[in-house]
Parts: sequence; structure tokens; C-alpha cells
Amino acid sequence: MDLNTAIEVVGVDWGTTHRRAYGLDKNGCCIAEHADSEGALACKGRFAEALQALLATLQARPRMAILSGMVGSALGWQTVPYATAAVALDGLAAHLAAVPFGTAGDIPGAGAPRVCIVPGYCVRNAAGEPDVMRGEETQLLGAHCLGQGDGWYVLPGTHSKWVELEQGQVRQLRTYMTGELFELLGRHGTLAAAAGSASEWSEEAFTQGVQAAAAGGALSHQLFGCRARVVAGDMAASSSRAFLSGLLIGTELHDVLRGHPRAQRASTAGTAAGGSTGFRLLGSSTLAAHYQAAAKRLGLQFAVLDARAAFIAATYHLYQQQATQGATP
Repeated sequence: MDLNTAIEVVGVDWGTTHRRAYGLDKNGCCIAEHADSEGALACKGRFAEALQALLATLQARPRMAILSGMVGSALGWQTVPYATAAVALDGLAAHLAAVPFGTAGDIPGAGAPRVCIVPGYCVRNAAGEPDVMRGEETQLLGAHCLGQGDGWYVLPGTHSKWVELEQGQVRQLRTYMTGELFELLGRHGTLAAAAGSASEWSEEAFTQGVQAAAAGGALSHQLFGCRARVVAGDMAASSSRAFLSGLLIGTELHDVLRGHPRAQRASTAGTAAGGSTGFRLLGSSTLAAHYQAAAKRLGLQFAVLDARAAFIAATYHLYQQQATQGATP
């Protein structure tokens, strides 16, 4: 096998169901990448072998592999303690957890790279209640490395994260089970039955969902309203998933704006400056489009950042800090 000897470090975004890897050279440029469905659930009990196979796919013999996400959870390779809010993003390198990797196996002549896992964060609110994230902190670090400053960030996904950064530290963290609820409710139970087998995207239904979220009240009541609209003939069954999407995303936006004065000020600043100083979004283009559409209905706007570029920047930053501390082989 021909090795790509220019790869110095490999960064792996290792989620619950999916995995993305980036091979970087000594200048931090991505020269190889790979994505697959070898997430933490699929790799349980064989993480060392899964990483070895990944490095072989990348044809990489790196000095270091930096892993982020659910690989550091109870579902993953090794449970890594969360960092607290007292640890600034720039300080994450000092909290990387090393895991044993053994030999490089079928990579001829290769010594094993140093393998480390990024810890994630546990942040408590004013009432002492905890919220947690794993993986998103790496993207936030990358955004910080790319020159993004303080303010509110949203990282949409299965569990959508809203994070307020202040002087490079996580001041607030709020998680919403938006993506998970959308999948569960859209595929199982009475809302899925009301939708039937046909489904089409409706901007009008999406907007109605965002508007329904503005009314407030219990989310469980608002969710039943989706079914009620269909059975009463006020909305086509095929549009119910679009309504559900608008309702869930709108609930996020309204909850953050209602509960946090600084978020309200950020929204005002973002609107005045075309979104450049208000909310920032790190996520896929599809999710970004939905969040932008919901925000637009509320007179808000997100500055959409490149999540891939942020992860690569964070990987290189962590590698450089480890090298400076003499931690690489």
C-alpha cells in the first residue's frame, strides 16, 4: 500500500451513527478525507480496529490522531470527563485524553500515532442544572481559530446546540432535541399516521409552524395541533412534516429569545448588521437553509459558517498545541 507520508495529523469527527475524517499536512491543509457510517454504535468493542482501518483507507501514517464526538462518551472508545465552563476553548488541548492504540497493524513500517479524544463540555445554568455537548466544542474552537468572536452560535442537528461564547469561554449552553423529535414524530405515532405516505415540502406550512411556535404554551399541545390541522382539513396531510419542522425550529428560536436578554440583543445587532454580529450557524447547508427560513420569519438572520473548515482548523490548532507542549512522538 502506498502511504501518504505528507499527512501529519488525522482529525476524526466520530458521531453516534456517522464518522468523518480529515488528513492534514504540516501546514494544516486537508489533503485526504473520508466519510462513512462507522459511528460509535457500529464500532462498539472494536474502536482500535476501526481507527486502524480508517487510517489504511486514508493511506495515512500520522504522528497524531485527534478524535471528537461520541467516541469519548459511554457509547464510545473511552469515557472522557467533560471540561467545565472554566476551561476556555483555547485550553482544550490541555484536557485531551490519550487512549492506547497499540501498533499500526497492516501499515508496513509504521509506528502507532498518538491518539487523543477531545473532552466535550458540561455547563451548568444559573439554577445549577447541567447541559452537555460532545463534538460541537471542536467546531466552536475551529470557528474561534478562524477569527469568529463572541456571541451566540447554533449547531443544528439531532440535538441542536445553542452556545454563547464570551472571551473564548462557554458562558451558556442549551440543547434542544429538535432533530430527534422530528424523526421520531415524523415516522411513528399519530402525527406520522396523519401525514400518510405522501410528503412534500410546503413553505406555507413551514411558516405556519414557525408562527404557531410564537404563540408559546406547551410544546406537546402545539404538536397535536399539527394533527388537528390535518384532520380538520386546514392543512394537507402531505404538508405536515414541513409544519412540524417549522414548529420545532421556531420553538428553539423563541425559547432562546424569550429567556436570554443577551440573545435578544444579539438578534437586534444581527438584523442591523446583516447577521454578521448576531447569531452564527455551524451546520449542513440543508439545515442552515431551514434555520435561515425560520429566522427570516422573525426578522432575524444567521451568519452561516463552514463547519468542515472549522473542524479542520480546530484539529490543526490542537495538534500544534500538543506539538508545542512536546506531546507528539
